[in-house]
Amino acid sequence: MFKNSRIPIWVNVFMMLILMFMSIQVYWYYFDHQFLLDAGITIDGAPDLNVMYTTAGRLVAMIAATLFVMITQNPSQYLVVLLMSILREGQEMFIDPLFPYANNPSPPIVDFGMHVVIIALEVAAFIVVYRRAK
Repeated sequence: MFKNSRIPIWVNVFMMLILMFMSIQVYWYYFDHQFLLDAGITIDGAPDLNVMYTTAGRLVAMIAATLFVMITQNPSQYLVVLLMSILREGQEMFIDPLFPYANNPSPPIVDFGMHVVIIALEVAAFIVVYRRAK
């Protein structure tokens, strides 16, 4: 699948990791409500379930788009998925440290730093793929 691709192997491996993290989040939102409760997220009826399932649905859409571009290895399509990922992670970079989970093992500044590293890798991947898409 990746043998004759113009997308570097490290970008594909990185996107597989992102897929794994998104899949875990989808699992939590759809099936592991106890994990969310332990994280301090309240689930108090239909409005909270609506938000949870909507979030999971959006993640499923991102997973489907990411899987599609990983299969096709089309650099132009890859750019769209990388941009979506950068925007999602960029939002989480500020939200996660400002509103940490109750069971978060790291302090907010470490969480912020981890997001900066992830975004830096996503931006680097975007630049590399952009140059190859020209």
